[in-house]
Parts: sequence; C-alpha cells; structure tokens
Amino acid sequence: MKEWAHPQHPDVTEEMWQQIDGVIEKYSGKLGSVIAALRESQDAVGYLPTEVMDYLAYGLNLPASDVYGVASFYALFSMEPKGKHIIKVCTGTACYVKGIKEVISRISNKYGLEEGGTDEDRLFTLESVRCLGACGLAPVMLVNQDVHGAVKADKVLDILTRYE
Repeated sequence: MKEWAHPQHPDVTEEMWQQIDGVIEKYSGKLGSVIAALRESQDAVGYLPTEVMDYLAYGLNLPASDVYGVASFYALFSMEPKGKHIIKVCTGTACYVKGIKEVISRISNKYGLEEGGTDEDRLFTLESVRCLGACGLAPVMLVNQDVHGAVKADKVLDILTRYE
C-alpha cells in the first residue's frame, strides 16, 4: 500500500489511522465498497470527521464528493462526535402515550442534551426514534444495545447512572 502522512485531528489517534489504513488496503480497487469502508472507519473513530473522509477518498482513489455524498445520505453515518453511550428513546405512539416526553425532558435537563445532541464530555448522545419495535414495553429506550422497558421519568436517571 502507498504510504502518505496521516492528517492531524484531535479525536483520531495514530492507532485509529492505522485501522483506517487497513480499511483502505482491504477495499482498495473494489467497486461499491464505500459504505463498508465508511462503516469500518466510523467504527474505528466513533464518527466521520472531514479529515477521515478526505483520507478515505484519497486512499480509495475516489472523488471526495462521492465519499461525502454517501456519508451524508445514510443515517448510519455521523459526521458529528457521538457519546460513549447512545441513548435511543422511542417516540412512537405507545411510548408517547405512556410518557416518553417526560423521560426525554429528565434526560435533557440532567445532562444538558437536546434530541440528536451529545453532552459536553461525550458520555451520552440522545436520539429519538419513531419506533423500537417493543410497544409492549412502552415507554422504551435503548442505551447502546441494552433495552429498558416501562421506563418511568422518575427512574430514568437511576438507569443512566449505571452508564456513567
């Protein structure tokens, strides 16, 4: 593989750049590999800073606009830093009726989070989703891959304390 200097970015360590080099080597010359290369790069860094996308584009010999286009199109990709723990709250009808808005309000007030945002120390990212497919557990939220059902507003902060 051709060697070139790694860009500087405060969130990307040398070890992460080496992982991205491996991604480039793995997908170089393979048509239709942009999504997989972006996914693996995002897994390494946690999100896709501009420098990472530019580096991927250069390494895969693709126009940067193609890489940005794919990254900005799919909801799978984030160009903003995410928290260590991703909180997904269901805002579907069953969860809404059973009080998810008050749950969201408590999370927002405690951690200074808006829906779609990440707190200052990057511990939590709060995302609302239309349905988690667990209406029988309403109101429901995920923290990373952990499902929490029948979440009560006065208990949600106790749940999140376990992830601090």
